[in-house]
Amino acid sequence: MVEDFKRRFFLSAALTVPILLLSPMIQQFFGFTLDFPGRAWVLWGLASAVYFYGGWPFLTGLVGELRGGRPGMMTLIALAISVAYAYSSAVVFGLPGKVFFWELATLIDVMLLGHWIEMRSVLGASRALEELVKLLPAEAHLLRPDGSLVDVPVSQLRVGDRVLVRPGEKVPTDGVVVEGESSVNEAMLTGESAPVPKKPGDEVIGGSINGEGALTLEVKRVGAETYLSQVIELVRQAQETRSRTQDLANRAALWLTFIALGAGGTTLGVWLVLGQDFAFALERTVTVMVITCPHALGLAVPLVVAVSTSLSARHGLLIRDRAAFERAKDLQAVVFDKTGTLTEGRFGVTDVVPLDELPEPRVLELAAALERASEHPIARGIREEAERRGSTLPAVEDFRAIPGKGVEGRLRRDGAERLYRVVSPGYLRERGLEDAVEHPRVRELAVQGKTVVFLTAVEDGEKERVLGAIALADVIRPESREAVAQLKAMGLQVMMLTGDSRRVAEWVAHELGLDRVFAEVLPHEKAQKIEEVQRKGLTVAMVGDGVNDAPALVQADVGIAIGAGTDVAVEAADIVLVRDDPRDVGAILGLARATYRKMIENLLWATGYNVVAIPLAAGVLYAWGVLLSPAAAAILMSLSTVIVALNARRLRAPAPHAA
Repeated sequence: MVEDFKRRFFLSAALTVPILLLSPMIQQFFGFTLDFPGRAWVLWGLASAVYFYGGWPFLTGLVGELRGGRPGMMTLIALAISVAYAYSSAVVFGLPGKVFFWELATLIDVMLLGHWIEMRSVLGASRALEELVKLLPAEAHLLRPDGSLVDVPVSQLRVGDRVLVRPGEKVPTDGVVVEGESSVNEAMLTGESAPVPKKPGDEVIGGSINGEGALTLEVKRVGAETYLSQVIELVRQAQETRSRTQDLANRAALWLTFIALGAGGTTLGVWLVLGQDFAFALERTVTVMVITCPHALGLAVPLVVAVSTSLSARHGLLIRDRAAFERAKDLQAVVFDKTGTLTEGRFGVTDVVPLDELPEPRVLELAAALERASEHPIARGIREEAERRGSTLPAVEDFRAIPGKGVEGRLRRDGAERLYRVVSPGYLRERGLEDAVEHPRVRELAVQGKTVVFLTAVEDGEKERVLGAIALADVIRPESREAVAQLKAMGLQVMMLTGDSRRVAEWVAHELGLDRVFAEVLPHEKAQKIEEVQRKGLTVAMVGDGVNDAPALVQADVGIAIGAGTDVAVEAADIVLVRDDPRDVGAILGLARATYRKMIENLLWATGYNVVAIPLAAGVLYAWGVLLSPAAAAILMSLSTVIVALNARRLRAPAPHAA
């Protein structure tokens, strides 16, 4: 349909050029003459082509709206072009009067352009389901009973099959670990920011990403029963039940249709009753219909949308669904996903706690040196913090991973070489070193939901000593505090929805001053939580970036995706924030409110002038020598379009961030 409107617009616009050149009013206005035998018939032929080809969507739309019992924009456009065409054709065939072919052609051109702009601004979320499916790998490494491996399509897997998942690969389907240990990144599926350790007996989810170790899985669910397939179904259902906001311009067109019909019919009848001839009465009627033509109304909303879409795109704010963008003006609450939205979605060091004589910088330096060879997210976070501080890392020897517990290696310090370890709290408890785990400062960090690892040292003939603790957590974005404060200043409630643990969620909520937090929420529950907030009478926006956010993004009145997130979140959302900056949520909502104000102003301009113009066109001041000609009516109609266009251009983009 978008391509159809595009083709009709360009062809109709091309035909309009000779129509304008051949129109007497245009020739008179620009002071030139272009006349030849049969000019009127050529003009009629060109106008007929524009009327039937360019006007066809509106003529068929008229039939559809009348069948549905709700005349609207299509009815008004079809009525205006049909009256202008019928009357002008009658003039060509001998009826006294003036032709309106150039008004007819330009009206159709503007309507086609307006609908083309409008339809391009409305993008569906249908591709979200395709992006969800892409999360699953196409093939799996099937482990045969004889121990050999064969690559098979995921669709051929059956419950009970065993598959091998190598380090860094995606898990092909839901299953249970039967052999191997590793950590699995489930952030895009569950919102859990920390990698989840997996050992024999633990369940894994299809679509999650395996970490550093190889895993052998026994398939437990396939096809529609898998976790990811259920998320896909939730998105599909939410899309089908999404409500649509009625177009403001259609409501205005409905009233303008009634006004045009009533005023036109009344004008014709009154002048005939007063004794005027039919040609005069019909000219007055056509003048009323022309001045009521919705040139300006046709562009009132689409032009503002086009301007706001262009402005927002230049500032990294992509509007995908016009109706949802209009709804954004009424928002009362904004619900953020945590991981990757309010936080950076990566492990970072938040605290370094010395527990021996070693100073804090040295604790971090030695731990980073040990973790230099590891690709584990915790190791990466420690290394990045050491690099940020400019630490010099000593060389490590005899590096070895301690499965499920940590790493160890030999480092030289103070002229002596010692064995150091970076280990988990569980390791310390096994070695009888739980005093370090119970240290008040360490316990406080654990209560906040942070991941704590410990640096230990072992010297020949001595007991292992705990030198310090390093706390890591999903790093809160520096911009998040400003974003929350900005939204609260706009009168909105700010909430957080996450699949992460309650302790982590409450720590983030406390740091940012959120109004409410939903923690440990599974993907299907996220959509339910949004619905729960909606049932309280609040208009809700959901801001997220993960696959687990897709059902909630669609369920919300307005879905806003962080552009750096997964493709599915982008496809399921109504608005996309390219800059990956939560402060842009406030910017897009501010733009939505400003856009709505411009829409209302344009609708008033597009329809308000009719209060004066229609009575003048009908001839109410005829007794005093004031009679509005069809040409003057066309000028007034065009003037309202110019005003609407200029007003739309006055829309201002959101102020750029200080950053």
